[in-house]
Order: sequence, then C-alpha cells, then structure tokens
Amino acid sequence: PFSQEPTDVWQKRVDHFRDSLTDFYFAHNLPHALFEEIVRDVLAKRVPRDDIFLSFNPELAPWDMLFARGEIYETLPPEQYARVKHHHREIVVVLTKGLISDQLGFIGVAKGLFTIADLQAIRRRRIGRGKIGGKAAGMMLAWKILNLDESNAEMDIRSHIVLPESYFIGADVSYDFVSTNDLHHYVDQKYKTREQIEVDYPEICRAYLNGRFPDEIVEGLREILAQVGHRPLIVRSSSLLEDNFGTSFAGKYDSFFCPNQGTPEENLKALLQAIARVYASIFSPDALSYRQQMGLLDYDERMAILLQEVQGERHGDLFFPTLAGVGFSYNPFRWMAKIRREDGFLRLVLGMGTRAVDRLSNDYARMVALSHPHLRPVVGASQIRRYSQHFVDVINLAKNEFGTLPVTEVLDMDFPSARLLVSVDRGDYIHPPLAYDPSLSPEDLVLSFENLLTRTQFVPLMKAILKALEARFDRHVDVEFTVEIVPGYPQPEFRVHLLQCRPQASQT
Repeated sequence: PFSQEPTDVWQKRVDHFRDSLTDFYFAHNLPHALFEEIVRDVLAKRVPRDDIFLSFNPELAPWDMLFARGEIYETLPPEQYARVKHHHREIVVVLTKGLISDQLGFIGVAKGLFTIADLQAIRRRRIGRGKIGGKAAGMMLAWKILNLDESNAEMDIRSHIVLPESYFIGADVSYDFVSTNDLHHYVDQKYKTREQIEVDYPEICRAYLNGRFPDEIVEGLREILAQVGHRPLIVRSSSLLEDNFGTSFAGKYDSFFCPNQGTPEENLKALLQAIARVYASIFSPDALSYRQQMGLLDYDERMAILLQEVQGERHGDLFFPTLAGVGFSYNPFRWMAKIRREDGFLRLVLGMGTRAVDRLSNDYARMVALSHPHLRPVVGASQIRRYSQHFVDVINLAKNEFGTLPVTEVLDMDFPSARLLVSVDRGDYIHPPLAYDPSLSPEDLVLSFENLLTRTQFVPLMKAILKALEARFDRHVDVEFTVEIVPGYPQPEFRVHLLQCRPQASQT
C-alpha cells in the first residue's frame, strides 16, 4: 500500500496474496496422477455408485476417467445402454478429437463407428503426446467402415481386408523435437519466397538429421523394434493437415523405408533418421507451396508419424508385395466414352506401391478402368510393350536397402501367380498365357495383369471396397493398398492390405 492501512485491511491483503501463492505453488507441483485421484474421489462421493449418467464435463475430464466410463457403458445391457447412448457418443467424440483428429468432417463419420476398445488400442500403440494425424486417421476409419454389415451386404469384403501392424508417434513429438534441438528459427519458412525456401531446404534437412530425440521417444521406438524384429518398416508422414476432408496432401510429405536388417542400434539409428527426414519435409518447397495454394499457410502444422510393417513376401533376398497400387472411387482418367467414371479406377504395379503413387517419366503402372478392366489407353503390341511396367521397387534384405530392379530380374514363369500377372510378347501381338510354359524367358513377358483383371474376382472386390468407403464418407475417396494372392481352386483368393484412405483430390 502507498500509505499506512488499518490492521484488518492489511490482514486481508496478506491473506489474499498468501492464498494466491499457495494456489500457484500447489498447482505447479501437484503430480497429475494425484490430481486425477482427487477428482475421482470427489466424484465418487458426489454421485451414487449405481448412477450411470455423466456427472462431469467430458471435455475437461482426464482421459483415464473417460476410458473407464466409456468401457462401463459398452458393457451395459441394451435397455440400460439406450439411456446413456448420448453420453457414450460424447465420450467417443472427445477422445477422438484428442487422440485422432478434430476435423469435423472426420468426426461426423467416425463418431458412430469407433468404440472405446478401438481408441484404447490406438492409445496403447502411440508414442508421445498428440494426435496420430490424417493418414493414420483415414486408415483406421476405413478399416471400421469395411467391417460394417452394410458394407458387406452384397459381397464379403471383411474376410479379404487386412490392416497392417501399425504404430503411431503423436504429433506433439514434433514440437518436442524442435524444442530439444533449438530449431524454432525455421518455423517462419512458410512466409518466405519459393526461391528462398528452395535454397534453405537442404540446410533444414541437415539440421533435422543432426537432431536428437527425447529419451522417452527413443526408448519407445527401441521397444517397437524389439517387437517387429527384422521385418521391414515404412515411416510415413501423418500430419494434422494430411488427408483432410477438403484437401489432400498426396505426395507432398516424405515417407521412407527402413529395411531393418542391421543390428538393433543400426536399425534404431536408421529409424530415427527416417523420422527426422519426415519432420523436415514439413518445410519442403512442394508442401509449403501447396499449403499456400489451399489457404493453409497460417496453420500451425504438426507432424505425426505412422509406422507400419511393410506388407509383402520374401523372394530370395528380395522383399516386396505381389501387387500394390492406388484406387479411386471416381475415375479421373476416362479415355473412352463408354468408361463409367462412377465405377472407379486403379493404378496397379508389381512390387512396392511407390511406382503407382509416384508418376514416373520412364515407367508406367497399369491403368485400370474398373467399369471396363480389359480396356487400355493404348492399343497395339508396341504401345502395350512401351507403356507397361519395366522396373520393380523392392527391399533388398541382403544389402539392407531399398532399391529398383528390372522386371526381367524379378519375374519369370516360376514366380507365384505369374499367369495372372503377365502376357506373352509374340512380337506383333501380345496375349495372356493359357497354361504354364517353362520355356518362356523373362524377356518374353510383359506385365499386363490381364488374367488377374478379367478372369478373377479381383476387380469386383476392389469396386466393392471403393463403393463402400465412398458411401460412408459421403464423397469420392482414394486408397493405397497392397495385395497378396492366395492360390486356390477354381479361383485364387485375395488379401487386400489397406494402407491409406482419404477424400479424393480434384480430378487431374
């Protein structure tokens, strides 16, 4: 005070500051676990134990409380659950917003599909804090949709769909990485010119590669590698903007393969470097240019990471899937008038899907209009030969590296399911093989996928998958996938490994 105060006024002032300081130091030092215990004790005394209605605000409650109450709701008999269904839905929405995505378009579809058990499974596989990002969110939602009864009404889809073993690094870890390595000065890259962004990007990549991760993240990744063993991994971007309803960041952020064939420390180092490189791709010229184009430049971008076991089979020292590709529920490439856009479209390759996702100037995926799978955008033997796939992306286990090989070094008539994949080049015409012919050399073969597309249930299966997803998303979608062909009689079976699902970008 500026002048002498009466004793009672002074005492009130002292009491006020003492209480404020007490509250501050109490809140600053109280362990969070003890706080949750206090809250639970208070609520338990306030509400009868048999009262199943919510007595707290889910938006403010600790996650452990939400998961516990949600699990109780899901075990209730139908008549009791009907009374609290709205409470259960609210808990699912709050946890989805905190754990997966707060995009309203996503939540509108997801809130009726995710269960507490689904969310708990994601939480157990997440390292660090923050959401799991758009790519992971779309994959998990698509998996739930394809297992619905309504999605399987006309064709059994669920028995053919496989979700890869996946792990998540929360988006907030990218903040921790920046803070740990004092990289804040790169945050304003998005406001620089394209030329300056291109000049600075190599320096940013070097700075990120030289960064270190918080100890708890390193230990979490070490545990994942111990579970995975020597199975190859792919480190995929899963930013909070990626695969959004309304925008697609297809190909704007990086993903990297980790063959995972070294010592535990070598594998860990390779994994950490791959994650750092994905973080650095936030500042890539293409990503920042796309954000500017879509009016998202001012958004505080955070990058989650999706870790997946690479889907495929071993062929000697090589590892790759038999089939991989991207699918669109709405065909953006209608090269003949009779092709129906609404039936969908595929780009299909042998080996890693990188050659289907990334359009290359010197190689070609098979383009499949699902309404007329036998039609090609080219005609004649020379054109079919030229515009076919000539190289295969693989993981070389012996060399512990991702690489590319000519098709002729990978594929011959003894390759599993070869008759579904190849046609025979007779010079002036090309035709699918009618029977196994060991005299045919790899140079006689052209990757056409003709028998696969016209003599099996593969096309109807992919059409059904795309239509089911489009119906529930209420918009066109595109997916990434790999396919395992399981020999059978009279028809082979297919296991479709779902890698990604997102709203389809504008038709280009």
